[in-house]
Amino acid sequence: MGAPPVPLSVVGPAVAAAAAYINARGLVSYDLEMVGAVVPTLARVWWNASRDRVNQFYTFESLATSKSSANRVFLRFEDRVHTYAQAYDTVLRYATWMKERKGIKRGELVALDFQNSDTFVFLFLAIWSLGATPALINYNLVGKSLVHCVKKATTRLVLVDPAVAGNVTDDVRSELGGVSFEVVTPELEAQARAMDAIRPPDEVRSGVKGMDMAILIYTSGTTGLPKAAIVSWSKAAMTSRFTSRWIGTKTSDVFYSAMPLYHSTGMLMGLLHTLVAGATFAVGRKFSTSHFWDDVRKHDANIIQYVGETCRYLLSAPPKVDPVTGENLDRKHKVRIAFGNGLRPDVWNRFKERFGIETIAEFYGATEGTFATWNLSRNDFSVGAVGRSGFIYNFILGRSLAVVDVDHETELPSRDPKTGFCRRVRRGEPGELLFKLPADKVEERFQGYFNDKGASSKKVMRSVFSKDDAWFRTGDVVRWDTENRVYFSDRIGDTFRWKSENVSTAEVAQVVGLHPAILEANVYGVEVPKHEGRAGCAAVIMSPSATSGEGGAPTDEALKSLAAHVKAGLPKYALPLFLRVIKGGALQTTGTNKQQKHILRTEGVEPGKTGEDSVFWLKNGTYVSFASKDWMTLNVGNVRL
Repeated sequence: MGAPPVPLSVVGPAVAAAAAYINARGLVSYDLEMVGAVVPTLARVWWNASRDRVNQFYTFESLATSKSSANRVFLRFEDRVHTYAQAYDTVLRYATWMKERKGIKRGELVALDFQNSDTFVFLFLAIWSLGATPALINYNLVGKSLVHCVKKATTRLVLVDPAVAGNVTDDVRSELGGVSFEVVTPELEAQARAMDAIRPPDEVRSGVKGMDMAILIYTSGTTGLPKAAIVSWSKAAMTSRFTSRWIGTKTSDVFYSAMPLYHSTGMLMGLLHTLVAGATFAVGRKFSTSHFWDDVRKHDANIIQYVGETCRYLLSAPPKVDPVTGENLDRKHKVRIAFGNGLRPDVWNRFKERFGIETIAEFYGATEGTFATWNLSRNDFSVGAVGRSGFIYNFILGRSLAVVDVDHETELPSRDPKTGFCRRVRRGEPGELLFKLPADKVEERFQGYFNDKGASSKKVMRSVFSKDDAWFRTGDVVRWDTENRVYFSDRIGDTFRWKSENVSTAEVAQVVGLHPAILEANVYGVEVPKHEGRAGCAAVIMSPSATSGEGGAPTDEALKSLAAHVKAGLPKYALPLFLRVIKGGALQTTGTNKQQKHILRTEGVEPGKTGEDSVFWLKNGTYVSFASKDWMTLNVGNVRL
């Protein structure tokens, strides 16, 4: 006699529970969302290529000439609003001006040295319409760095924002004798807008391949001169289309960004993301802590973009209060997603809670990179992670990336002395993130740096796991845990060795930053006399409540409390033995709000080299002033740290 059938009332819940467990453990639904963004993106990119419509000007043109979208708002800047149709008309006029007055032809590079503005966007799209390539110059650059970037672009024309025209000095012009610098004054804009709106023919944009250069974007150059990274048409299309689908951007959405458009985050994941979604892009001239939320409310934005320390700066600002009603405005907005990269774990939830943000869309990637990691976070499971994945993702793409052991003395992945190959680290261990490249066709995935084969070759590593295989070096150390979350650990070169241990500056900064007296912390290793390795130092901005007296010196209570805090949260070898309190309330950052360590690390802690900043060292359970006499005791070897 067979076993009695199991009642449906028992089977149903059991199956549901099993499915829920598999989904939770394997992140199945999350992976399916990712697949749902990747597949149509690949299909659309293939479809555009098959119709000779690789140039994304065609996406813009289609929206501008379609009855359903022509009158939809495309661009908002300050008090100016432009529909897709209006923007298209303006772009064609700028294109006519560039072609007739400047002789710009297909294949040329045209440099844009601009702060964010609607004019920047029009010029950018006009260059594309002519089959030329925009080279995006960091508008903060002056002197040698500016000359270097213009030379790298091999351009004969640099269009300059009047707001930064002062950076183009006579010395710069004399070193770039064959280059024309055209300041786009209001008078010149009026002249360009008076031209006929003539559509450049398809011939100037035809025959473009996915691996061809769409944009030239420069790295930040934090430890040297910027490198000119080639952004291919495929990368521009894949990145913008994937991200718009991944976070579910709709045509009715307003995406606000004050991140610089000369950077890949602002351009690819801001402007182009919005463009391929057919949505509205609201752009701020540049980031301002005090005006950020006013702009968000003004433009009715429901998606905002951040990079680096942006969210920390917003969090450190006092509450915004309506001057008439006294209402706290922190949550008076329509934002549902904050999208970007570099949101620190110690800021993540505090930012969400204060401003009422439902979703954080954090990613990790590089302008010249070949791959990225993604974390769409709606709960506490993936707080602080730069990416996450599940069974499906790992099965499809798991072999395309690796986390390998690093020798921090050589700053290279370690190799097994017997096999010569690299070693994958165990889950949860830190290691350099590598992305696989096609061994015999590297350039199809990694176009490298423009006219710089030497710098490009340094990013490609061969014979990593098998003879002559090829992998892209990110230069970043990450941890990929057992629950498929990826956490940024450190930049190779920022990690330092102390007491024979590797110290992650990012992890130390996270602990320091959690103390209520600290508004911002930048951690790095410094050389000290008679000691091997580097000792930890934290450059900090302290809360006004933790300072007193003339010059805003930190209180004894704050220093003692901070010392106890780091001792409780860090192993002994990772303790920041030195504290540099920054005078003036601002740490040095790049144009994208990413902290810079190079100058701080070079200056070290020797009195006389740290300017007006105060230096303290950890002694007898607190931080005490570090003076010249203390430096001398280290020099003669009377103190062991």
